[in-house]
Amino acid sequence: MKNITIISGHPDLNHSIANATILGEIAAALPDAEIRRLDSLYPDGKINILAEQESLLKADIIVWQFPFSWYGLPGLMKRWLDEVFVHGFAHGSRAKLGGKKLLLSFTTGAPASLYDAQGLFGHAVEDYLIPFETTARLCNLELLDPVYTCGISYADRDADKIAQQKTQAREHAARLVTVLQGLSAKGQTSRSQPAA
Repeated sequence: MKNITIISGHPDLNHSIANATILGEIAAALPDAEIRRLDSLYPDGKINILAEQESLLKADIIVWQFPFSWYGLPGLMKRWLDEVFVHGFAHGSRAKLGGKKLLLSFTTGAPASLYDAQGLFGHAVEDYLIPFETTARLCNLELLDPVYTCGISYADRDADKIAQQKTQAREHAARLVTVLQGLSAKGQTSRSQPAA
């Protein structure tokens, strides 16, 4: 089994439905995976850079699990990236992450229909991933196809909506686990399709 490190970038998993469910399902299915909850590790926002870098060095596969926030990473996860992925560690002539795999796993609040050339946003979800592609290229990481689920909003939650979001999150986690198990077994992945 390959070493899997999951970086959870949700700013408050104690008040999360989807991301908390996804991480719970992953922990149950892949008990050897290391899950690093940035919200509980760094409630004051002070990142232990050395601990984070050591965790990444042990990993063969790095998963970034997060809710899409303003079409990118949530604030704490962006801070983590800024402080941990520094020159000499993540990139540059002495970079240490080369050859590892990076998988983006995220949820969006808006439904998939808005992420379209004719939708409200005017772009597909993949169009917003170019900065991640550039980061992976700079750090010599192999960026895998993302696993994502659209339409998991934190607004207007009632009991039925929460149940629906938990179902979507379990389906998301199942897709992610399948990809990770496939990578561990064969070293390959197939394109993960987003859920509507």
